[in-house]
Amino acid sequence: MNTLSKRQFLKLSLASGVALSLSACGGGDDNDIVDVLSDSPEYSLLVEAVQAAGLVDTLKGRGPFTVFAPTNTAFVNLLGELGTTKDALFANKPLLTAVLTYHVLAARVPAADIPFGTNTETVQGSTLRIDNTAGGPVITDGRGRTSSIKVTNLYASNGVIHGVDKVILPPNTIPVALAFDPNFSILLEAIQTAGLVSLLQSTGPFTIFAPNNAAFAAALVELNTTKEALFANKTLLTDVLKYHVLIQRVLAADVVALIGANPDSGPISTALTGATFKINSSLQIIDALNRTANIVDTDVLASNGVLHEIDKVILPV
Repeated sequence: MNTLSKRQFLKLSLASGVALSLSACGGGDDNDIVDVLSDSPEYSLLVEAVQAAGLVDTLKGRGPFTVFAPTNTAFVNLLGELGTTKDALFANKPLLTAVLTYHVLAARVPAADIPFGTNTETVQGSTLRIDNTAGGPVITDGRGRTSSIKVTNLYASNGVIHGVDKVILPPNTIPVALAFDPNFSILLEAIQTAGLVSLLQSTGPFTIFAPNNAAFAAALVELNTTKEALFANKTLLTDVLKYHVLIQRVLAADVVALIGANPDSGPISTALTGATFKINSSLQIIDALNRTANIVDTDVLASNGVLHEIDKVILPV
């Protein structure tokens, strides 16, 4: 079986995109996944979501793919669960992309070949588990939620589709937590560009001092550069981003213990770079260039760590 790697999928997605929709009538080998999905009105919200995420051309690609396709009812229920609107969810492209790619496997897996009872990696990078229950196949997602597979084996020229009754969600790892807040969209884009998503989805635990979008905009002015130029310098971008990461979970209440008895002098090593910064008693970070960043929000929890929002990009050199 030829498979499309997660890296290849993401490259295709960045270059173009994927739109989904589902056919209730079995699909056909002459139609790709997008064609098959677009034929059934009960999956119109899924189609719209994938178009909003910019994933159309990818799922028209060679594949092969397996898509777990949520119904319109599943999407409506998700909006209630998250306490959001369709417009708000669809406007948050990083989050929407994370959710949608969590529904995709980079292989053709018909119902007879589903690996029941094992962790299966998705294109998003996190795993899900499928169990064969008395009521039929059930997916357990990264948050312990379950979704039943109600329709199986809708074949397309580049894969197969299974219909599900609930939108599944990846574990709330650091990248997913960032995706939930549009205020961190530039930081998440930077993490993706630097190739740090896999690291920050791993066990950790991590503490991320997360610059908001305004902080990145100010940094570009300060450095007299553009976002494109900064992101093109992957070595610099990676060093800067790693400088914001501690390999331990440090809640706001733990900061005093972290920096020691003298809260105005204890250097903190970021471990990933070996560079250090300080945090003073006013919850300000002093970086290697003696610049100051304020911690403006604390304790955004993720499954593998915690985020603290800061108002300035800190620099290691």
